[in-house]
Amino acid sequence: MKAILVDDEHLPLMHLQKVLERDVAGIQVIGAYSDPLLAIDMVKTLQPDVVFLDINMPGISGLEIGEQLQLFQPAPEIVFVTGYDKYAVDAFELCALDYIMKPVQLKRLQKTIERLRDRIKSEQEVSVEAKPLISIKCFNHIQFQLPDQEPKVIKWRTAKARELFAYLLHHRNRMIDKETLIELLWPDCDLSKGVTQLYTTVYLIRQTLKQHGLGIVSITKGNLETGYRLSVGLVHIDAEEWENHALQLSPPTIHNAQVYERILEMYTGDYFGEYEYLWAEHERERLRRLWLQLAKNLSSFYVEQDMMQSATKVNQLMQQLHPLVEDSYFTLMKLYALAGNHAAVEEQYELLVSRWEQELDFPVTSEISTWYEAWRRETIQAP
Repeated sequence: MKAILVDDEHLPLMHLQKVLERDVAGIQVIGAYSDPLLAIDMVKTLQPDVVFLDINMPGISGLEIGEQLQLFQPAPEIVFVTGYDKYAVDAFELCALDYIMKPVQLKRLQKTIERLRDRIKSEQEVSVEAKPLISIKCFNHIQFQLPDQEPKVIKWRTAKARELFAYLLHHRNRMIDKETLIELLWPDCDLSKGVTQLYTTVYLIRQTLKQHGLGIVSITKGNLETGYRLSVGLVHIDAEEWENHALQLSPPTIHNAQVYERILEMYTGDYFGEYEYLWAEHERERLRRLWLQLAKNLSSFYVEQDMMQSATKVNQLMQQLHPLVEDSYFTLMKLYALAGNHAAVEEQYELLVSRWEQELDFPVTSEISTWYEAWRRETIQAP
């Protein structure tokens, strides 16, 4: 097993290296660094199995380094080595393998190495199975999809736990300070009570993720309790993947029309749409506009190609997902008129009027009402 040691004090660094190399079998020290920033770069380059980290260092603490190392792929195991026991809780919140007090004792170190061997063996057994990654679905409502299983909505202990998870997922891999989180979820609480509520809710989220086998998604706490970060590693997130596919589309043609349809169908609802979180509205509207633009482009192409059934299908989907967007009603009215389906034209217009008046308290635009009245006059006068 390969190890890197990090401690700004030379003597403890050399002592730990000597004990590991002389008295512990199966450990190879491939680097010992007193410069923590250099150590971060070397961990990325050398990819050790374990990093022994001092906590109290100038400029950047071992806890902060530990947070950065957890984002590496693959991430090394972390053992904190320090002369102070007050950081133990913070260390284990970072999912550290172990926490050793200075001066390092051989028997205590051997227990750590045995735990390291067990951890690596367990991870190797899991990796042999080569399971696909977890997927998190954000369209409409939060769902998780484990390997070889159908997507499922998990039951959160509280609505606040679900919203905090969603907010941290929205800002994934970024540290969000606790004051921002408290102001978002408990705006009427004083800071002390808000901190308690936040700690409890983070605990509930961790327990829920663990209960459902979602250990690859983790929440870590910043140094000196500055805030929290949700790390997702290589998890698939449907909204992110959908946007990547959508932005790669060229204008619709006969050759890529089916690709358009598949990408439109991948969008199963607005971003966190079921929960209507105000903080997600900008992203929700941005993705909604992108989807609508793709749908309108494909609809126009189908109409130009005289593929009326395909155009109808696209606009029906548009209406199903976004019932307050009038374009789909107007296009369907025209398509049904061309097909001679008078009842369907009437139905579309009445549906649009009722929805706009009830939901928006706003009349239908003059362009649509003028077209409809002209169509009715022509229909009535027709023999």
